[in-house]
Amino acid sequence: MASAQSAATAAASGRSFYLTMAFTCLAVAVLGFAPTYFLPLANGKFAAPPLVHVHGLLFFSWTLFLCAQTWLVSRGRTLAHREWGVLGVAIATGMVFTVFTTAIFRINQLEPLGMGPAIRAFSWVQVSGIIFFAVVFTLAIAKVRDPETHKRLMLLATISLLDAPIARWFLTFLAPPAPPGQPVVPPVFVTVPPAIVADLLIVAVLVFDWRTRGRPHRVYVVGGLALLAVQLTRPLIAATPQWDALATLLGRLGAA
Repeated sequence: MASAQSAATAAASGRSFYLTMAFTCLAVAVLGFAPTYFLPLANGKFAAPPLVHVHGLLFFSWTLFLCAQTWLVSRGRTLAHREWGVLGVAIATGMVFTVFTTAIFRINQLEPLGMGPAIRAFSWVQVSGIIFFAVVFTLAIAKVRDPETHKRLMLLATISLLDAPIARWFLTFLAPPAPPGQPVVPPVFVTVPPAIVADLLIVAVLVFDWRTRGRPHRVYVVGGLALLAVQLTRPLIAATPQWDALATLLGRLGAA
């Protein structure tokens, strides 16, 4: 009897923790993009092509979707959680499509301004990030009948996206002011510190696993190390002639 009660308490604690983590991801996304997107948009000072808004809407919808799905599980509504999973596949597919489309658009937009090499290099940040997300999300779908693995993969996929909103605060407070109306392409190496900050959320879930399971789950160990490798190698891969050639090809596909 005591063992069953202990298991129920642990399960409830896990549901509460993952709900907190989901809303933490949402808060990071909202606060991160507030100074460069949400506030300027609300004040009528943000002008961008429709593609940018679609891209932002899909990524923001993903964090809302994670919160909704985690809340359903926390309320014991697992059937509804599974039914709404189809929406997650649609959102994730749209995210992958818009990342590649946005990267192609930016390459073709900045190439005539003499910023081709810089934007082609930086596009690896976007492409590598969405590839990692897509792989982890696909694994999460494959493990849908294994809730413990599934929920960890979904959270890992979401955390992998949070370097972008965190980077906005780095740019807002640490980057030198850009000339008015002049597009800015930051060097790839500046994406590493925001990524490391986002990875602190993985540290949090590792600690939670250690305290509740006695050991960290392999998703966070293997997946966390893989994500760190992607983040740390971005400046190196982005500078290779092989990636520059692939990014040039992407730009040409968009211009065709």
